[in-house]
Amino acid sequence: MSDTGAALDLVILVLVSLIPALIYLGWIRQTERYGQQGWGPLLSAFAYGAIFATITAAVLEGIIVAVGTAVSTSYPGPEFLFLNGNSTAGTFFLVLVVAPFIEEALKGSGVYSSRARIQILADGPVFGASVGLGFGFFETFLYGLGAFLVGGLAAGIVLILVRSVSSVLLHGSSTGMFGYGYARSRLGVGGPGTGSYYLLAVAMHATYNLLASLSVLLVLVGVSGFAAAAGSYVALLAAIAFAVGAIEHVRSVIQSSDYPALLGGPARFRPGTRAPPKGG
Repeated sequence: MSDTGAALDLVILVLVSLIPALIYLGWIRQTERYGQQGWGPLLSAFAYGAIFATITAAVLEGIIVAVGTAVSTSYPGPEFLFLNGNSTAGTFFLVLVVAPFIEEALKGSGVYSSRARIQILADGPVFGASVGLGFGFFETFLYGLGAFLVGGLAAGIVLILVRSVSSVLLHGSSTGMFGYGYARSRLGVGGPGTGSYYLLAVAMHATYNLLASLSVLLVLVGVSGFAAAAGSYVALLAAIAFAVGAIEHVRSVIQSSDYPALLGGPARFRPGTRAPPKGG
């Protein structure tokens, strides 16, 4: 393949990854009808998730896997097997525990970096979803790039499209819910706040990863043939359904937290924030 052809394929992979994420971002932005956020701040949050959160998460997860593998090798035995990144147990520990906690914390830091823009409750999930969609975009591109290097352009595009209707939505949803919790804490609304919604985001992330990993679990327990293939499709559909349901829930949270829905509700505005519409 020529350098020009390789560069064109790379551009295609970027666009196929980026366009769905930006469409979702516009969809989330339109959900907040009062005081709708400008594209500039939302794209900044998107870029934070795509660049800082994704790369930092990859580095930290790589370090944890390396250290865990070294510990497991130094102290062989079943009690440390889950730390070995080269084992099945280690892989599931990374996917179900390490990744959700690290990635949701880093995406949450993107919500915190946008704190000055969070003036009503609905702003929290909007900025959270923006950061999460950015993370989902770049992570999906990297997975697509890996598939491209192994199986060619078609393989990369197919993987990207599947992740665009599943993983990308999940990342936007989980961080959207964290953003809602952070906004509750920041605006002084009673009840669960940042910490509780961070754990919710982690739980959502881990649940999605578990659904997406069911096909592997079926193989591990000895399921094969048609049953394994059918189970894989069911697992994929379950993961997609979970991600779609999660983003719809985030949209309902935004709608119920927007100014018209909050008329007469608690802690709508902080001093100095944008004023409610006249006659509302």
